[in-house]
Amino acid sequence: MRVEEHFSAGGVVYRRRNGGYDVALCGRDRPAAWCLPKGTPDPGESPEETAVREVREETGLQTDLESDLGQIEYWFMTSGARVHKRVQFYLMKAVGGSMDDHDPEFDRVSWFEGDEALRSLTHDNEVDVVGRALQRLRDRG
Repeated sequence: MRVEEHFSAGGVVYRRRNGGYDVALCGRDRPAAWCLPKGTPDPGESPEETAVREVREETGLQTDLESDLGQIEYWFMTSGARVHKRVQFYLMKAVGGSMDDHDPEFDRVSWFEGDEALRSLTHDNEVDVVGRALQRLRDRG
């Protein structure tokens, strides 16, 4: 069986609200899922540039990239290939834009209070990334 290597980049987008932090998640109705915004680099694009562009496209939000949150990796099957995917995530502060302007890849984009985001995410590896992001935000006050 053929093995493919795929790479994406994305972000944990946050805003400060009521003394805590909200996180932007992207949702699908079928199959039901909540996840972080991420996507594939365009030719010549750095991982940071990819993350900012993909977050803007998938959430409608303008962001400032603040720091590296590390990578997750996972395997899945598609059309006769076993795919190894790595995703680089960054902590990103929302500075503008509107969730009403998200692309049609997702059915909806919403803000979730930090702990609610952890409970709502579909994939455990993304829960870990958001947990790291929230801890970093709380540590710096």
